[in-house]
Amino acid sequence: MNATSSRRNSRLLILLAAATVVSITARLGYWQLSRAAEKQALQAALDERSGLPALQGRELANSPEAAALQHFRSVRLQGRWLADKTVLLDNRPMGGRVGFVVITPLQLEPGPGAVVVQRGWLPRNSADRAALPPFETPGGRVDVAGWVAPAPSRLFEFAAVASGPIRQNLDLPEYARETRLALAPLSIQESDSPHTAGDGLLRNWSRPAIGIQKNYGYAAQWFALAALTAGLYVWFQWVQPWRRLAR
Repeated sequence: MNATSSRRNSRLLILLAAATVVSITARLGYWQLSRAAEKQALQAALDERSGLPALQGRELANSPEAAALQHFRSVRLQGRWLADKTVLLDNRPMGGRVGFVVITPLQLEPGPGAVVVQRGWLPRNSADRAALPPFETPGGRVDVAGWVAPAPSRLFEFAAVASGPIRQNLDLPEYARETRLALAPLSIQESDSPHTAGDGLLRNWSRPAIGIQKNYGYAAQWFALAALTAGLYVWFQWVQPWRRLAR
């Protein structure tokens, strides 16, 4: 193989490598844009749901698929707290502090079913994890206002089985079997109302971050890498040789 053929093959390999990198990075950029479009559609759907009339207890979904379509809809429920089944989820931050999310099932009235309610947040005692600030659980029939939310997010835990009133996570199907309750496949995040005044719980819930700007940022990075690769190829394979010839 002579020198001319070798240079030609080398230039062809460089072209193929550059074209491959540009193609892959450009596709990744467009994929990030498509993810941003999906998230925009999701945000629009969530905004629309939040403006719909409040759901009543009998309207709550009874399947995970139907529950996903009710997320972030407002609710107005009546029932009785099952205080003896209260669970506190540990390592849950709010306002820059670590504490517990108080979970209590609500026995719906009317109706035979129940729903898990994220009632609010308590700070954790740094010296004694089990020393909890006082909070109240009203007896009798109560009115609960809030919105539908997914089950509480799962955190990493070493123990395979969660038990006791203080836990790291709450698995709804397992909790339903443990308590022998017919639980809806969702949870409710309770909001402040006249009925919650003085119960000792904080409810500064944060809405989910859709993260559209992050996708735009990733897309810009991928497109910049594609442009850089193309620019470097043109510079070293066309501009530099042309300048040498011109001199």
